[in-house]
Amino acid sequence: MSSNYWFEGAFSQMVRLETGQLQCPTRGISLLVGLFVVLSLSLPHCKSKTTNHRRSKTSKMARESSGNLVSTSPLDIHLHIHGMNFRLNRELVVAKSAKLAVLLKEGQHEEKPSLSLPDIPGDSKTFELVARFFYGYDLNLSASNIVPLVCLAYYLEMTEAQSPNNLLKKSLAFFQQRVLPSWNESIKAFITTEHVLKQASIVGLIDAFLDSITNKVLTDPHLLGEPIQHPIQNDIDGDSNNGQRSISRRLFVPDCQSEDLNTLPLCLYELIMFFMIQRGVRSEFIAGSLFRYAKKWAFTGSEEAGVVMYMKMVPQREVIEVVQKLLPDKRSLIPCKSLLEMLKTAVTLQASSDCINGFELRIGKQLDEATVEDLLIPCQSYAREMRYDMESVKRILKNFYRSYTSKEDPSRLITVAVLMEGFLREVAGDIDMQKDTFILLAEMSVAASHGTQQNSDGIYRAIDIYLEKHGYLTESEREEVCKMLDIHKMSAVAREHAAKNQRLPLRVVVQVLFVEQLQLRDVISNEMKDLEERWGKEEEKVVVVGDGEEEVRIEMEEMDGRVMELEEECYRMRREIEMGGRCPALKKDKEKLWKQFKRVLSCKSSIHDYDCHVKKKKSRYPREDDSTL
Repeated sequence: MSSNYWFEGAFSQMVRLETGQLQCPTRGISLLVGLFVVLSLSLPHCKSKTTNHRRSKTSKMARESSGNLVSTSPLDIHLHIHGMNFRLNRELVVAKSAKLAVLLKEGQHEEKPSLSLPDIPGDSKTFELVARFFYGYDLNLSASNIVPLVCLAYYLEMTEAQSPNNLLKKSLAFFQQRVLPSWNESIKAFITTEHVLKQASIVGLIDAFLDSITNKVLTDPHLLGEPIQHPIQNDIDGDSNNGQRSISRRLFVPDCQSEDLNTLPLCLYELIMFFMIQRGVRSEFIAGSLFRYAKKWAFTGSEEAGVVMYMKMVPQREVIEVVQKLLPDKRSLIPCKSLLEMLKTAVTLQASSDCINGFELRIGKQLDEATVEDLLIPCQSYAREMRYDMESVKRILKNFYRSYTSKEDPSRLITVAVLMEGFLREVAGDIDMQKDTFILLAEMSVAASHGTQQNSDGIYRAIDIYLEKHGYLTESEREEVCKMLDIHKMSAVAREHAAKNQRLPLRVVVQVLFVEQLQLRDVISNEMKDLEERWGKEEEKVVVVGDGEEEVRIEMEEMDGRVMELEEECYRMRREIEMGGRCPALKKDKEKLWKQFKRVLSCKSSIHDYDCHVKKKKSRYPREDDSTL
């Protein structure tokens, strides 16, 4: 076994004796004496001055640690560090630490010098390493202890002015030569600055970390992870870029897997990401890292043990607010679905209004990428009827129109219009949704389709679903619900369904029939014009016309009479509704209205067969090749 192993064991026993961790003094002394006996037998007899010096120091430490229990040496000092007591040799401490030398000089009149250092950086384990350095032991420096060790050496003023080859110089040299050049070691060491952030900033370690980590990311952005959307793929320079990335990884990261910035505490992550943004790191890599950080530390569905432990110190709400604040405003850096995930998390965690508005603004810029399911944002209101956050959807839609310009693809408007109709149909089935809320959503949906060729069939289906789920509404309330329905923009199939729909208010049914009548009149009028034009052409070609001409004229007069009768019937029903009256026949069975109109037209088939009379009439026309005419 090496001598360093026994030195470390002896020193640990000494510290445990000094701090009172060994409950049995006799057993502790026996064990310590036994260790030094074995040590004396195992060490070779060397006459070098270095070996003799270490033996003398070890014997001195053994005597001091054992004498601590039975006597008090005037050379001992007592240090109280973070709840633990350390008894060290005064001469060794003064020789290395200028700060402790000044403090002990001020209190040298005391019989038992004792110092309490409540503001000392680091913890008791870090001070134990310093104590070992006081006694001349080599320290096992690593990325996990170098930052607090540098801060403590700086605090104790263990500089070259006090003693050559002092701790501050040694630790800084290790930091610069072994930690900063490596990505993994830098991240591991940077994590430890959380509890000594102020002292590390004073020493200059924080600035060194920020510069070193950011420079590595500027050289290879993939150290932050891949972008969430649109990964960088350069077909022309792909091979050279991949080669450059592999070289940089070999230079900075000796291990196969690099450390992830998402392991940093929130205060450090916010600091490094803000610095990277200022230095111009590419936005898509920044956005990807931010989303992964939010997903790991803020999303409520996470079941990782580490997340649970970390969240006891940092609320999830703070994480999502910081992520939103740092997220770039550029469009399509993150899919709309992922943005809506973060928005739902912010709503659930009751984040600040600035945080929620920031997400809504970004979602509005790319609303055409969303789906109906994405827009089902849970509402945190106590009112049961507000199952989904309609106000948030309304603000998102407004943000879409603000960001949309006439130079953009008009198909985005149609996509959003269809999306809002689908959203309205989805939420219309909620039996607890109030009438005013549904009307508000209908207005939003109509506004989304304004200026497009989108028909009103989607709005009609949503209204039909809502009326079916809310059968208790009065006639006037149902008319209110239907006020956003544009009958003129409904398809023929939708109008036919509406004419037979028992759930629609009577006024809407009559309006549907009236629009049908107008369209039928226009169609018949156009057909008659075509017939007249064709008949005029026939008159030019035919010299003698038999009884067929008279039959056609009679048929046209009958058609005019039916159209006039239809107009009078629609006009009568409309006047009946406007005057406030109600026709018992219409109240009894609205479906009879449509049958009555078809009977007036003498047509037994559906509304799409409106040209049945025209077809009959056409069959009586003489053919152009009839040789008898």
